[in-house]
Amino acid sequence: MTTTIHSASLPPIDVKTFWQTLAERVSGMTIVTAHGDDGPAGLLGLSAARVTANPPTILVSVDQKTTALGAILSRRHFAVNYLPAGAEAVADAFSGKAGISGADRFIEGQWDTLVTGAPVFKKALGSFDCVVDDVIQRGDISIVIGIAVASRVDSSRPPLVFFRGAIRSDLGG
Repeated sequence: MTTTIHSASLPPIDVKTFWQTLAERVSGMTIVTAHGDDGPAGLLGLSAARVTANPPTILVSVDQKTTALGAILSRRHFAVNYLPAGAEAVADAFSGKAGISGADRFIEGQWDTLVTGAPVFKKALGSFDCVVDDVIQRGDISIVIGIAVASRVDSSRPPLVFFRGAIRSDLGG
């Protein structure tokens, strides 16, 4: 096991090492969505996380080149959708692997809304509907912080996860 300590006087680890280390973490497959001026938009949001439960606050990291960022900022809302096993086609559509973009990504699966108008995946294990509270710029990423104003849960299926660079519905091998 390697331990790296970083301070202002020490150089950071390289990007390749950063991604290799993150690949050892299991992440729930998360789709972040918004409905902007040009229609629905979304991205695979593997960096979605809770900030605090009181008030219920979620953050998502969004690359500034991602077109979904404009939709999130223009309407000041987003939804976080945790995908179930069996939703690999939805994950592929939002990851870019399927070669589709923009509103075409929403052809996969069934979608509706809760409160803000952000698209919510009907078969999600859980969805948070959020209003944007703050945006922090860090490097080429916008950290978007939102207050959850609605949610929905369906725990009837196992999760779809991302582990060691692959989408999985189980953690074997």
